[in-house]
Amino acid sequence: QVQLVESGGGLVQAGSSLRLSCAASGRTVSGRTFSSVAMGWYRQAPGKEREFVAAIGRMGRPADYANSVKGRFTISRDNAKNTLDLQMNSLKPEDTATYYCATCTWPCRVGDYWGQGAQVTVSS
Repeated sequence: QVQLVESGGGLVQAGSSLRLSCAASGRTVSGRTFSSVAMGWYRQAPGKEREFVAAIGRMGRPADYANSVKGRFTISRDNAKNTLDLQMNSLKPEDTATYYCATCTWPCRVGDYWGQGAQVTVSS
């Protein structure tokens, strides 16, 4: 089974940058490994539903972003290291949430296998 572990969360001030990482291991029930699946980042703020943030195709393309983070966040992956990253710049208080990485099927609006989440808190 796929295991996903997020890291890099924390408390930062508005306008700051933060980089989240997701380390992947294992296989899906159909036997697929990290390099053969699309990946996504999602977030859930207190009292709100989980929402799509960004997604990236198997080989690093295409990439897609929610309108709320477009131009500020960058998703990337390293298939040799089985890692997925999310570079977050110009953070806003409304970016405060628990961030999850997940395997997904393009266009990745819903995830399949999930990590445990990483907390990001942006103070004003």
